[in-house]
Amino acid sequence: MNPFDTAPAAVSTSLLEDFSLEMTGKDVPGLQETGDTIPRDTRVNITFLANENLEMRLAAARAVKRLGFVPVPHLSARRLGSKADFEGFLAGLRADGTCDNVFTVGGDPARPEGPYEDSLSLIESGLLNEFGVRHVGISGYPEGHPAIAEDVLWSALRDKSAALAARGLDGSVITQFGFDVDPVLAWIERVRGMDIALPVRIGVPGPAGVRRLLSYAARFGVGTSATIARKYGLSLTNLMGTAGPDRFLRALAEGYDPARHGEVKVHFYTFGGLRATAEWAARFRKEIEA
Repeated sequence: MNPFDTAPAAVSTSLLEDFSLEMTGKDVPGLQETGDTIPRDTRVNITFLANENLEMRLAAARAVKRLGFVPVPHLSARRLGSKADFEGFLAGLRADGTCDNVFTVGGDPARPEGPYEDSLSLIESGLLNEFGVRHVGISGYPEGHPAIAEDVLWSALRDKSAALAARGLDGSVITQFGFDVDPVLAWIERVRGMDIALPVRIGVPGPAGVRRLLSYAARFGVGTSATIARKYGLSLTNLMGTAGPDRFLRALAEGYDPARHGEVKVHFYTFGGLRATAEWAARFRKEIEA
């Protein structure tokens, strides 16, 4: 059997194998309540928010590990006030045994709060290797970034991929979420055309209120035209409703070709809550396996 002649339902199942989730430091109680719904060894990304301190971030990583999942703490370059802050965070992760996997991101501040301008500067610092990091996630933007030029985004992706390889670090790309599969798959093809073979985790919003989804989309420059909204299942006239990524994932299954797109998985942004996303994913898998 040709592995690329795979039915959409089967591909949907494979895409949902080893999916990852995102949480904040404040979501630990929700993770504890939801634990039985999430497969063991699921990668759980822990965001780096301005209103959370070092101990909250370390405690969240410890909780993820204790509950049987793989912690992936975020490192926000522009929020690190000094090299000592960076080293302190990494040292805490190493002491807790939660330093194997991290996700690097530039961060929201317009000006860096310390010496690190972007995620490339974190990789090139050498500190990730020094403190035992093995796998580094980096960002991808299929629909661009509202504050960063397109050519800069592509140059940064290429440079970060090369920097990881030069330092012997494994890596992967997590994309910004979107509502339209077509630009995502086209973006991945372009990535592969640049000889970047890193696995890609496609950012997908978990089930959430329409108003909240549209708010996040506006913030991150994600397309929400009437046509895209209809494709995804968003009702622009019923902002009190909710929407899940069912249609998006089915369209992804139909368009995904391992020969052209390489290794692809799904990463859930839990805008509507960790529990709601985990339970939705479990139900969706049962539906497509039935």
